[in-house]
Amino acid sequence: MLRALYGRANAPAELLALPLARALTEATRATRRRVGLLLDRQGRIEKVIVGDAHRVFLPDLGARRAGAARFRGVRLILSSLRPDGLSDEDLTDLVLLQLDAVVTLHARDDGLPGSLQVGYLLPPDDESERPWRVDAYTSLRAWRTPWLTFIGDLEAQFARSPQLQRISRSEGAILVGVTLGDPRGARRRMTELERLATTAGFEVLDRTLQNRAKLDGRTCVGSGKLQELILHSMHLGATALLFDRELSPSQLRNIATLTDLKVLDRTQVILDIFAQHALSREGKLQVELAQLRYRMPRVAIMPTAMSRLTGGIGGRGPGETKLEINRRRAQERLTRLERDLEVLGRNRTTRRKRRQKASLPVIAIVGYTNAGKSTLLNRLTRSDVLVEDKLFATLDPTTRRFRFPKEREIILTDTVGFIEGLPRSLVRAFKSTLEEVEVADLLLHVLDAGDEAVEAHHAAVQEILQQLGVEDKPILTVWNKAETCDPLRLRELTERYGGLAISALEGRGLDRLLRYLESQVFRTKAHQSARQASS
Repeated sequence: MLRALYGRANAPAELLALPLARALTEATRATRRRVGLLLDRQGRIEKVIVGDAHRVFLPDLGARRAGAARFRGVRLILSSLRPDGLSDEDLTDLVLLQLDAVVTLHARDDGLPGSLQVGYLLPPDDESERPWRVDAYTSLRAWRTPWLTFIGDLEAQFARSPQLQRISRSEGAILVGVTLGDPRGARRRMTELERLATTAGFEVLDRTLQNRAKLDGRTCVGSGKLQELILHSMHLGATALLFDRELSPSQLRNIATLTDLKVLDRTQVILDIFAQHALSREGKLQVELAQLRYRMPRVAIMPTAMSRLTGGIGGRGPGETKLEINRRRAQERLTRLERDLEVLGRNRTTRRKRRQKASLPVIAIVGYTNAGKSTLLNRLTRSDVLVEDKLFATLDPTTRRFRFPKEREIILTDTVGFIEGLPRSLVRAFKSTLEEVEVADLLLHVLDAGDEAVEAHHAAVQEILQQLGVEDKPILTVWNKAETCDPLRLRELTERYGGLAISALEGRGLDRLLRYLESQVFRTKAHQSARQASS
């Protein structure tokens, strides 16, 4: 009886032909099981699936169809022993498999077709809370629209969707955050992750923040939340999930396998931005070293999960073609990179010693990313270092000389910006660059006074300076972008943390800053010279 279903005809214009519907419901009553049919758009039955009394378990249907319409080209017809309609599992299959539609048909006690429900996907800009709609009919005769007309109109709605048209020009992503009890800090980090994602080139479609007592070991967020993310990503047309914490290799593998999406954590997004902004040979080697250190423990999960990172965002950089190699060759490459960077580091040390022989004081400009460090360097030295309103616009250190009116010179060095939760692997990879901070006579800590999270940024930079062992160096805190900060708030910051308020963009407060730098640096230099002479 079930095998005979394959021989039944269904015209392309029909949702479900009455003779086929009757054969389906009779088979259902005879077996006391749900039966499913997969019908293509020519009306051919591709598969007959037999489940239990409650649900049908679908086989692997292969890769999804590409294209803006996003439909697979087959609809699922399900029989039901009870007139309950479509279940959540049925509608989940509709979304995950991108079916044209899912239909449930009640098999009455007499074996005849009864009521039916038709579920189908909705465009992401639809006002519905869920990505699907379900229409109910008393009988098959109540469905009057030719099937090909119906599905053609639906695909046209998807093709016209403004949101999907935007996504087609860039990768769409959903941001995923997990907080273990600090919702305010988590919201701040999510806002920062959105800026990181935008800088990397993602189109941020949505963000979700989950509060948990502890992280799920397998998927970080738990199976229920992950299922919700899958449905939401299908509805929005997202191709990536970005997590605001570092994922373990097993978590990365599990999430990528279960979702069939590109999965990146905060570290991967930062590495991708670094790969885009590295210009010098040393910078490119440092990025590749950081990529290798991050991905070597994850080589074992390739090619399934990590293969999604071989192109596009998350897979860029000088090391992208070298990361899909075995562990032994990866270790050899890592050793070579460390050796090359050591040579470049020695060259940098030689240049630094020449500056020290010339008794030129060194001031290192440090601070949170996008705080205005490069703008300040340009304003003081009349340079043209790249300035962009993006995170990590400056990756390679830039050194310039500055001459005071009394014919005294200093060296100003602009360094890579810091960020909250900067992975230690990145700090290690950029050790040679950050040596400029270690040998500086004074650190100029630049902060964006107008940023709501400026106090958290101050703490994050102080923590990284402690990691570098330079927290005891003379530090001048500079509250930049003063024109964007409320005067009372600015006064509160300077009284609480000390420092000077300036505007590098407008030039306000720079005279006072220069007077302080001249007196502080050369006083410190004189004390150092006196100690060396006495010893």
